[in-house]
Amino acid sequence: MAIRREVPGVRPYDGPAGGWGALRATTLAIRTQMESVKAPITLLRTNQPDGFDCPGCAWPDKEHRSTFQFCENGAKAVTWEATTKRVRPDFFASNTVTSLLQMSDYQLEDMGRITNPMVYDRPTDTFRPVEWADAFNRIGEILRGLPPEQVEFYTSGRASNEAAYLFQLFAREYGSNNFPDCSNMCHEPTSVGLPLSIGIGKGTVSLDDFDNCELILAIGHNPGTNHPRMMGTLHEVARRNVPIIVFNPLKERALERFADPQNWLEMATYGSTQIASTYYQVAAGGDAAALKGIMKALLAMEADQGDILDKDFIALNTEGFDAFSKDMDTTSWEDIEKASGLTRADLEAVAKLYAKSNATIVTYGMGVTQHCRGTANVRLIADLLFLRGNFGKPGAGICPLRGHSNVQGNRTVGITEKPSEAFLDAIENSLGFKPPRQHGHDAVKAMQAMIDGKSKALICLGGNFAVALPDSDQSFPAMGSLDLSVHIGTKLNRTHLLVGKETYLFPCLGRTELDIQANGPQSVTVEDSMSMVHASAGKLTPASEHLRSEPSIIAGMAEATLPNSKVPWTDLVADYDRIRDLIEKTVPGFQDFNARIRVPGGFRLPLPPTERKWTTPSGKAVFSVFGGVKEDADVLGGEEVLRLMTIRSHDQYNTTIYALDDRYRGVFGRRDVLFMNAADMDGRGLEHGDVVDIETIVSNRKLHLKGLTAIAYDNIARGSVAAYYPEANVLVPLDYIDPESGTPSYKSIPVRVVRAEPG
Repeated sequence: MAIRREVPGVRPYDGPAGGWGALRATTLAIRTQMESVKAPITLLRTNQPDGFDCPGCAWPDKEHRSTFQFCENGAKAVTWEATTKRVRPDFFASNTVTSLLQMSDYQLEDMGRITNPMVYDRPTDTFRPVEWADAFNRIGEILRGLPPEQVEFYTSGRASNEAAYLFQLFAREYGSNNFPDCSNMCHEPTSVGLPLSIGIGKGTVSLDDFDNCELILAIGHNPGTNHPRMMGTLHEVARRNVPIIVFNPLKERALERFADPQNWLEMATYGSTQIASTYYQVAAGGDAAALKGIMKALLAMEADQGDILDKDFIALNTEGFDAFSKDMDTTSWEDIEKASGLTRADLEAVAKLYAKSNATIVTYGMGVTQHCRGTANVRLIADLLFLRGNFGKPGAGICPLRGHSNVQGNRTVGITEKPSEAFLDAIENSLGFKPPRQHGHDAVKAMQAMIDGKSKALICLGGNFAVALPDSDQSFPAMGSLDLSVHIGTKLNRTHLLVGKETYLFPCLGRTELDIQANGPQSVTVEDSMSMVHASAGKLTPASEHLRSEPSIIAGMAEATLPNSKVPWTDLVADYDRIRDLIEKTVPGFQDFNARIRVPGGFRLPLPPTERKWTTPSGKAVFSVFGGVKEDADVLGGEEVLRLMTIRSHDQYNTTIYALDDRYRGVFGRRDVLFMNAADMDGRGLEHGDVVDIETIVSNRKLHLKGLTAIAYDNIARGSVAAYYPEANVLVPLDYIDPESGTPSYKSIPVRVVRAEPG
């Protein structure tokens, strides 16, 4: 093999995930963002019964608590929010919006916490301070002049249950069911697919199940970066010699080997634990083919030797098995191998291990959902679990890995563009107004309506809406056509700067900060990815005396917009117990809500599949049929077409970029790279370090990203390439989506890669 040229900022990283590298990164985050005296106290309150819930991932807390309950990326999330840096009115006065747009996403957020409510001043192209009451009154005036169907209400996964519930009350009393939210861009296929299969759009496992499982199949996720506290659980499972079989186009360091910072022996000896017992680098978009291969092999084993499938479970609990089985029989191994990038022998070996396990968990992330058949992918995972009765018994079940710490809770308390009739009836009976019944917009439909000029206002409860969405060449200009945009957040981001005719920035309290209302200090609640609901109470002094809580800001806008409102907004904000009382009246599963969140650890919401109860129309779990093996139609271009995946760096959480390193992948101080398999580079006459241009080939428009540095990456499957999100979102067509869920296909965009033209 030829010697690869040196590429600035690209070098091998040989350490395990976690370990001393994680501790050094945590120390750096503290040193650059917080006062060293306050930081340890703040971090030790993270995920504790009397503290606050980490604003990062949604992995649950252990009941048997260790010394600390935060990880490297959790520490980054906390210090990023609790930073001592401030963005005051004088900063905005000295910097035009045009000049701020020249800054990177990392630079913008690194400026610190916004301290005052601000309004865009077009003549000076700057934001200036505004009084809360004046801002609310003007927003109310604009909203009363717009048809409700022209207003979008966006929700980030970091909002609390209380804030999200008030937000949906505001929108529905106003008359809109337009609820684009971050779920639409990540796990919507779970929310749509699992109800069709098992009757509920949530995972079915608990942390105790990981103590009892005999096998884990991990598909399409990178826990070391995106749900890092999961690594402690996987570490424990691996150390009791439970097989963990990974399917992922990229070899991720955390799924190869991990050193637990809370394991003194590993830290003292610079040791680590192997996590994956077997690692299969499935092709991008090949998950369905791989799953069908495993199941086809299982059915063949049943035919040959019997006693492989749980026939009693299938007969008593499911329907649709015959059609499912027929589809598996007619799917050829040749097609499975070609689409998955794996061999028949690989998939038969997995089937044999699965057949031996009496309790299997399947974990999956956005590598499964962010495809144009993401919903069908999710249903195939449920099918696999049905075959051996892996629901409703210890150590078994399905485990979708949610992102932000309350993204699941937001959906539970009503953030959905497709509300159930029962939920709307409960609101009407409890509050006395008639909520709209027609379905509203999800995230993609909201942006398409903005592009078409059919939506005129956007209110964002957190998040970085336009940056998170695909096709920034269309999405960014659409923001400028709005009559009104309102952004509730803690830090400046690029979406805030895509100003409409009138744009407001409202600084809110963070998860770490003390929230005092009329009746005293308040707590909020969140739901983790295993349906546990628990309280969170910040302790830090707010970053500014001008901050308001999210519930308070929502109530202020609602009162100004709806002068004859049926909702007692002021009373609800005075004491969040009253918000929870309303949630209890209108959302199933929240009986004795206020009492139960005062118990350390909180409570678990009902999950009928754990009792083998299926809330589907038939009352049974439902097998699906995934016709063929491809996630989309054949794409023109043949062998020259590659599949692009957008990925997060290790110094990143969704659109928040903490720093410019991605140490586990060996990239430092830069993000302008394209990860490629060396064989794919050779086939295109490219060398490590060449500058390349990328073109999407499934759009009527020309979608290009120019000037990335191609790096030969040994840990990526052939035929797959990867670039960083959100920079590569420009290559994702807005209409290249899963039609069942509306989720964009960020994880397998057909592209061509060519050497950049000189100059």
